[in-house]
Amino acid sequence: MPPSAAEFAAQPVAIPGLGGRRVLVTGASSGIGSAMALAFAASGAAVAVHYHRERAGAQTVVDAIHARHGRAVALGADLMEAAQADTLVQGAAEALGGLDILVNNAGGPVALMPVADMTDAHFDAVFNLNARSVFAACRAAIPHLRRAGAGSTIINITSLSARLGGSVGAALYAASKAFAVALTKNLARELAPDGIRVNAISPGYMDTPLHHGISSPALVAGWVTQIPLGRAGAAQDCAGAALFLASPSLSGFVTGQVIEVNGGQYTGG
Repeated sequence: MPPSAAEFAAQPVAIPGLGGRRVLVTGASSGIGSAMALAFAASGAAVAVHYHRERAGAQTVVDAIHARHGRAVALGADLMEAAQADTLVQGAAEALGGLDILVNNAGGPVALMPVADMTDAHFDAVFNLNARSVFAACRAAIPHLRRAGAGSTIINITSLSARLGGSVGAALYAASKAFAVALTKNLARELAPDGIRVNAISPGYMDTPLHHGISSPALVAGWVTQIPLGRAGAAQDCAGAALFLASPSLSGFVTGQVIEVNGGQYTGG
């Protein structure tokens, strides 16, 4: 099995081109976001660790980074409000002295329900969290990334749901994640002249807090049986993909792509 977040962070990782880089990871108080924040810090990057409600979780990540003499700061914001995304990006740039890498990881289904039962308020909540926040953070980050120069990058976290339509009850989540895919591909073209690369990571089922209390054990068991590698994904499985996409030495000619991290559950084009 992959190492725990603490074990991952304790490993001597040396990813080319990430030392001294300044990174904002949204939704980094737990799960995939925290694993990515720890991995970037272990590679020598300074990290802004965003949280919404889980301040203690974000501070735990920051403390782990400080324990290794890395640079990190915890920043709170409710990304369901576009104005707070602007404030978050500006705050991260001020705290870190600029911004080289934006990772839009914050997101979730909010709640599972049939389309017939979905209200306008539920629609707004899901799209504000998974689509509008990604757009707003990208928009706010672009001036900072341009100032940082060629080699800057945006990584959007989408989902296998964007490809397959999601499980019953998650239609809006799947649609909002498909929005992030389309935005990624468009921004890759728009920002290429600036030397800014834009890619996405599409996780399959990951055993993270995102599913706790939302997905039933029977539903999760069914997902795992469909994974050729025979196990659920772990947060660290996505962290390695993020380091690859952020490194200009490893992926400098990769932009506009969606990296599937799903254990072989989906292999289509």
